[in-house]
Amino acid sequence: MLYPSPPLTTVDQKVLVDIEAMRQGLRHQIQANPAKWTLGLRKYLTADTIAASNSIEGFRVSTIDVQDLMDGEKDVEVSDENREETLAYQRMMTYVQTLHDVTDFVYSKGLLNALHWMLQGHRHAQRKPAGQWRSGPVYVTDPRDASIAAYTAPPADEVAGLMGELVDWLNSDDGSHPLVRAALAHLHLVSIHPWADGNGRMSRSLQTLLIAREGVLAPEFSSIEAWLGRPGNTWEYYKELQRRGATYRPDQDVSSWIRFNLTAYHQQAQTVRGRMDRSAAVWRSLLSFAGRAGLEERVLSALHDVAVIGRVRRSHYEQAEGLTLQQAQRDLRDLVAAGLLAPVGRTRARYYTEGPSFPEPVLEVARTPMTLSEPYQDAVG
Repeated sequence: MLYPSPPLTTVDQKVLVDIEAMRQGLRHQIQANPAKWTLGLRKYLTADTIAASNSIEGFRVSTIDVQDLMDGEKDVEVSDENREETLAYQRMMTYVQTLHDVTDFVYSKGLLNALHWMLQGHRHAQRKPAGQWRSGPVYVTDPRDASIAAYTAPPADEVAGLMGELVDWLNSDDGSHPLVRAALAHLHLVSIHPWADGNGRMSRSLQTLLIAREGVLAPEFSSIEAWLGRPGNTWEYYKELQRRGATYRPDQDVSSWIRFNLTAYHQQAQTVRGRMDRSAAVWRSLLSFAGRAGLEERVLSALHDVAVIGRVRRSHYEQAEGLTLQQAQRDLRDLVAAGLLAPVGRTRARYYTEGPSFPEPVLEVARTPMTLSEPYQDAVG
């Protein structure tokens, strides 16, 4: 038995309408901007998703370091464990993102176990096998006291049946909104806890997969994993899961879980829209500055990354602009000589931040924080 899909209240429906309006607006905004620029934003948002979801499980790598690892950088100062977890999550998420338009796609136990192997294969062991249902009990411990089980998952001999029921539900259409179904898929999977490890990330990734299959907006613009990874939101996420009780009780109302997810969708859409607006404003300011300073337009991508993200590496700039190694080195050297960039670190691990002559108005635009609204307060206000 799975949790029943709860009816939406009038306020829920109003929030959902607002979310859809923002997502459609983002879709048009993405289509209206240069592919090179949106590709960079997509990569950053994917890195943010990976960093945030891993941080919930205790693997802490900054978004910018995740992006460097995704670019193939070797000299990133992270532990071997965090590097492995980051690259494993990237491989799985890359595959999830490619499934958005597969015409004969179906959910299956095999698919879910294969995704789990991508995520946990490097940790495969007899006691915690990857890509296979667990053979014993599993507990989620209280974050404040590891000796207390905050949640005990269903017995191992029930997992195969419950996962079969989940797969059937995933391949059906109960008429619920796709974003609501994605939120429920997350809750179903994390409650069944079918694997010995990696259940939280798999559940959040399944939600992202359903969003990708919806096809309205690329999943990196809609995934709520980055939102869930913010410390305050992570705490609320745990609290919301704990509302379900200490054992699996699927015969309960999960309306509060849906409201929690609708809030997450709404605020993540606000965040992405704000980042796009800010990035576009930075680009326009840099175009104006480049015209006055006589800079080649291609160097704007390096300056843009420094303003918006905080730094740029030679390899990233080289890939973004399709340059040779020598061209990229020369451009960055010239930007350092002009005082626009400042090098940090030794040769192989070097990256660049803003130099003393970097235009201050551009940095002011880039670093002005945004304000997020509370969708349920606005809906009833």
